[in-house]
Amino acid sequence: MATRTSSRLAGPLPWVIAWRFLRGQRSRLLDGTARAALLATALGVTAMVIAMALMTGYREDLQAKLVQGNAAVMAYPTGGGKGAELSRETLAALRRIPGVEKIGRVAYGQGSLSGPSRPQGLEVVLRGVDPGGGQLTAGAAELATQEGLAGAVLGADLADRLGARREDVLRLVALGFVEGRPRFHYRSLRVTGTFATGFAEFDRSWVVLDRRVVEGLMGGEAAVDLLELTVADPSEAPRIAEAATVLLEPDYLVTDWRQLNRELFTALQLQQIALFLVLGLIVLVSTFNVASTLVVLVRERMRDIGLLGALGLPPRSLRWIFLLYGGFLGGLGTLLGAAFGGGICWLLTRFELIRFEPEVAAIYFISSVPFRVEPRDLLAVVGFALLVTLAACFLPAWRAARVDPSSALRYE
Repeated sequence: MATRTSSRLAGPLPWVIAWRFLRGQRSRLLDGTARAALLATALGVTAMVIAMALMTGYREDLQAKLVQGNAAVMAYPTGGGKGAELSRETLAALRRIPGVEKIGRVAYGQGSLSGPSRPQGLEVVLRGVDPGGGQLTAGAAELATQEGLAGAVLGADLADRLGARREDVLRLVALGFVEGRPRFHYRSLRVTGTFATGFAEFDRSWVVLDRRVVEGLMGGEAAVDLLELTVADPSEAPRIAEAATVLLEPDYLVTDWRQLNRELFTALQLQQIALFLVLGLIVLVSTFNVASTLVVLVRERMRDIGLLGALGLPPRSLRWIFLLYGGFLGGLGTLLGAAFGGGICWLLTRFELIRFEPEVAAIYFISSVPFRVEPRDLLAVVGFALLVTLAACFLPAWRAARVDPSSALRYE
């Protein structure tokens, strides 16, 4: 019998007593406050996990789609229009930069494309690429010109709005320049396929054509001609951009996706921090329930506190007993909230339960909302919840440690 008792009491005494208090018989009031504290902490942590997963998922998804549509590193001609021809030595040096996978020349233009469902036409962005080169490209067969019809790959949403299907013939009107004067150019396009990036701006308005077709439509003067460097790791884009700058100056201005979208991603980062602090107030309020539970526990266990003090348990150990009790309660609520929040994020992302209509997707740039639970975000939420819980438990634990044993026993 003694052996069984000692095994149950194995470990530091404050931990054992805190555990006994947690699983021992309690009053209805104590049970109610403990359940309320557990539920409030779990709900607060759940809200924080979902919010952080939303902001992180949106930012990372937006980043991936921006890099997918435009390369991670871009070089713009400093004189505008068509860029200078690069020597073979320069191209070879660019390809030797660690992390560079492909180099593509791209021309951009604008026009109006009409189809069966939209005879009045829709404004489109023309992206002229070399077959198989750069980002968001197409194969030679899809971009080939047959019987005077240039092959065109449309964004999926654009094709739906135009009512266009494969092998349909569409009419393109583009405003270019001839000898310095504006002039409309007309061209018939053959739909050879569609693409879907998940980025609303690309899918709703972009048309991928052969680069020579776009340069011809723009008259060679209005086309924006640039270089795109496809890299293995987008996070290495600043380093690669610096190396490419040395090779391409002064004919090209080299930049990367972070520089181009610095204000956007800075705003998203600040918004995530603000959201963390605002939703942290929910967890902060839930700690008052944990503190209330400790206050009730101190009143309920006054005789036990006096007895432990009379037996020689120091005030520091008494303080640790109630801190550990509150930590157990807050930790369990935090773990439940983290698990529940992670499960909700998985369901929302796996089945794309939150989707936008095309008009709304054009505003937020994405068609569905991704939720990604990153380890650093989860660690920040859990650490914050445990920290504020222990801080709220300190005052009741400190008061319990100051109880005079003789007064407590006399009171009982």
